[in-house]
Amino acid sequence: MSIVKSKIRTIPDYPKPGILFRDITSLLIDPEGFRLTIGMFVERYQKENIQKIAAIDARGFITGAALAFQLGVGFVPIRKKGKLPGTTISQSYSLEYGVDHVEIHVDAIAPGEKVLIMDDLVATGGTLEASIKLVQSLKGVVHECATIIDLPDLGGAKRIKEQFGVNVYSICQFEGH
Repeated sequence: MSIVKSKIRTIPDYPKPGILFRDITSLLIDPEGFRLTIGMFVERYQKENIQKIAAIDARGFITGAALAFQLGVGFVPIRKKGKLPGTTISQSYSLEYGVDHVEIHVDAIAPGEKVLIMDDLVATGGTLEASIKLVQSLKGVVHECATIIDLPDLGGAKRIKEQFGVNVYSICQFEGH
């Protein structure tokens, strides 16, 4: 975990003053760090009988697709509004610096399928909350949410657990935001 954390850079005042942006691109360009990250997720989920990985636009796609490939399961993109063709359902959410919407195809998850939701980090939990609601509206069963980073000062992982009974597993934590 400390190796993964050490490869994540912090960019101050991005995207606005006072925010410490935790940038995973420095982790992704490092072959050891990226391989270790995916390996940690594989180790955690390889015996959990996950049927689909639903990953959040856009950084969640990177780890979500790699993990889906490694586990031999389907990959479901959860995209920003207007980015998916075909019939979708939408869910609004709040984040640290605004309000947005995410969508999922109506046929992406079959009723009863066991789903892992992935993103790069959990801050306030808004995008994870919206994604859980989308999966549940399709009658999928959310096994867990997985992120590389947790920002515990913002309380998102705790809120997701309290509100939905869904655990948020994160490889590392960063204090401050």
